[in-house]
Amino acid sequence: MIRRTFIAMTAAASFLAMPAFAEGKDIVDTAVEAGTFNTLAAALTAAGLVETLKGEGPFTVFAPTDDAFAALPAGTVDNLLLPENKDQLIAVLTYHVVPGAVMSTDLTEGMTAATVNGADVTITLDGGPR
Repeated sequence: MIRRTFIAMTAAASFLAMPAFAEGKDIVDTAVEAGTFNTLAAALTAAGLVETLKGEGPFTVFAPTDDAFAALPAGTVDNLLLPENKDQLIAVLTYHVVPGAVMSTDLTEGMTAATVNGADVTITLDGGPR
């Protein structure tokens, strides 16, 4: 489920692999200022992960855009944001976080990385790194 969610989110629209600190800002502030990660910001808040990602890193977040979230089946995001599904939401979100700084240009087709939630993710560069 989590792996399919990750693939669906990243395949549905562009994603941004960004290190925890871009131009002196933390990952959360950078995502909010971009204006295309509002759903992600709401999910991070609901999961209680904002302070973690604002903390000492570095972290790399494969950040699904609002369009990627919108491409999920109807009701998926609303269901994940319910308080009773917080553990599942945390699992999905932390699957999108890799410890350390990884630039999108460092990604290669088929490369794997250990995510914060303990699962490995396999990188697919459909359309190239962004």
